[in-house]
Amino acid sequence: MSRVSKPHEIVERALELSTADGCVVIADEQSSANLRWAGNALTTNGVTRGRTLTVIATVDGAQGTASGVVSRSAVTTDDLEPLVRAAEAAARGAGPAEDAQPLVAGVPVSPDFTDAPAETDSDVFAEFAPALGDAFARARSGGRELYGFANHELTTTYLGTSTGLRLRHDQPTGTLELNAKSPDRTRSSWAGRSTRDFKDVDPAELDAELAQRLRWAEHRIELPAGRYETLLPPTAVADLLIYQLWSSAARDAAEGRTVFSKPGGGTRIGEQLSGLPLTLRSDPNAPGLESAPFVIAHASGDGASVFDNGLPLTPTDWVRDGRLEHLTTTRHTAGLTGLPVAPAIDNLVLEGGGERSLEEMVAATTGRGLLLTCMWYIREVDPATLLLTGLTRDGVYLVEDGEVVGEVNNFRFNESPVDLLSRATEAGRTEKTLPREWGDWFTRSAMPALRIPDFNMSSVSPGV
Repeated sequence: MSRVSKPHEIVERALELSTADGCVVIADEQSSANLRWAGNALTTNGVTRGRTLTVIATVDGAQGTASGVVSRSAVTTDDLEPLVRAAEAAARGAGPAEDAQPLVAGVPVSPDFTDAPAETDSDVFAEFAPALGDAFARARSGGRELYGFANHELTTTYLGTSTGLRLRHDQPTGTLELNAKSPDRTRSSWAGRSTRDFKDVDPAELDAELAQRLRWAEHRIELPAGRYETLLPPTAVADLLIYQLWSSAARDAAEGRTVFSKPGGGTRIGEQLSGLPLTLRSDPNAPGLESAPFVIAHASGDGASVFDNGLPLTPTDWVRDGRLEHLTTTRHTAGLTGLPVAPAIDNLVLEGGGERSLEEMVAATTGRGLLLTCMWYIREVDPATLLLTGLTRDGVYLVEDGEVVGEVNNFRFNESPVDLLSRATEAGRTEKTLPREWGDWFTRSAMPALRIPDFNMSSVSPGV
């Protein structure tokens, strides 16, 4: 049986084996722990471990530099040379890479590069699990059933290059989703949280929140489709603005293909997108939302380039005081568009609103409005306006004169997040949140609730 080397040794050996003009090696060491429950009782739990190795070979030629990328899991020392050769063969068989740039150099070595990977296990739930058991007991006595799951992942990434980079990042990612149902399954409510270590999530708090929503749902009101004053909670705002971030590639905008394209040519950078002094930003060092401080790109695409691996990331304002400041660029697309280099960062924060909580915004509602819980099945309709469609889920509530008076039917909506920013009349207090739709791909966000005076509920939906 072949010996499995330490991650940094795997990286070093792969670089030694390379005969290409350039080489990038990314080793991702992953561990995860999870709990699942249904009907107020734990059902399963487990711990997993895994390794993925990505080799990126670059080959210079008369027409330019080509790249080849190969990724494999469960890599041992015996697998290394075939993997490196496969990446080199892929590069030699490819045409010149459009995004070719010199590999990044000159970044200081991570002092812990040779350390063992960080790992998670079931101990991460040491305080959470007993509290969850107490929540089960309260739910049972209150006539409701709790379903859901908690997942914690720890990924240690080792990145080495033929230009001397030796970088490492430990990324903890925790998610909690909790669903409460009435025993007859006619009422349902959902709450989710993002966490680094499960020390800042309280099952009792979430259960109390869900219990209140189930009580609201005891009174059912049918409403037609139409435009309603609507309070979007932080989770829904996150889902919308994450999609906006994913759609903000500078090259696409410069080529006239997105909502950020200027009529007649160029981009809308510098334009005012919101009358509120809102700032949408990413920062690898944002407290509680920390993410990789350098580019980790396993493949090239519209918003990423394998040639940028290891490029340092800095705080970036996408929108500042309501004004569009940056669009996402690689070094290649920055050169094409004449815009600053601004790679995507794995977190997103919207701030600049007031200090009101969502509950205080509900109390301040005059007349009639809607309070959403969350959105799902979000799909793009028109990239030119970033028009999105999707469904509400797990509770839409009618607010009259500052009080929730009952639950209404679900809707399909049609809205653009860019347009919503321009129409928002109030933003509340920014808080960490978990997007419902995109939580499997993007968990690190902090958002305020938004008040939209005329949110477009385009049709009634039978969804729950």
